[in-house]
Amino acid sequence: MRWFIDLAYRGAPFHGWQVQPGETTVQSVLEDAISRLARHTVAVTGAGRTDAGVNASMMIAHVDLPDGMCPDSRFLHSLNSMVGRDIAVRSFSPVHSDAHARFDATERRYHYYANTRKSAFSWPLSWQAPPTLDFDAMNRAGQLMTGKRDFSSFAKSHTDVKTHICDLRRVEWVDLGSGRWRLVVTADRFLRNMVRAIAGTLVDVGRGKLRPDDITDIIEKQNRCAAGTSMPAHALFLAHISYPYYTSPDEAYLEDI
Repeated sequence: MRWFIDLAYRGAPFHGWQVQPGETTVQSVLEDAISRLARHTVAVTGAGRTDAGVNASMMIAHVDLPDGMCPDSRFLHSLNSMVGRDIAVRSFSPVHSDAHARFDATERRYHYYANTRKSAFSWPLSWQAPPTLDFDAMNRAGQLMTGKRDFSSFAKSHTDVKTHICDLRRVEWVDLGSGRWRLVVTADRFLRNMVRAIAGTLVDVGRGKLRPDDITDIIEKQNRCAAGTSMPAHALFLAHISYPYYTSPDEAYLEDI
């Protein structure tokens, strides 16, 4: 039977989501723990492939468990004990047999956090921003990014994707108060390193190195060298994933920092 797994994790201890030889990844830890509990080798497929250091307040993955096996509260407790303190598995939900955590997702949302005031507590999960950043200018630039187009300028080079076309639906810095800001980026799909490249380009606008109108030219060049530097991974969260047939049972409790 196929199940959707709803989980969250802190990215710093892991070399990204995807299994890699000789590296500790979220996928490898999860697969090992579930396989031990099921006494059967399982494969876990995630909705995306977060890079090293990137966090997830919501990741959805699917797994096929042996017939008759039900991941109840005891199973969930045991699993959370095995995966360590940096991964929190919230729930298992039964889905139809051909449900796919990656290919069936209709929208993904990322958050990037910045603080213009120094904080002794939020620094591991947010970026320390200069107090002079022009967030109004950054949001004007963000509006020019939205639409369905080729985002090669914001993608890591030499990856195995078939297309760089994405439908970017929202790019906006939201004022959380007390010097805290959240960049919200939503799209149908994302390219590798795309959100961090978008954030870095917007920061160049906020610093006055670029004008908001320069965004159009950067996109049209379809060249990674035209956009800004990628921002650090520690402040980035995969925050939400939408499906036409599934709603997270923990929807009301999702949060980042």
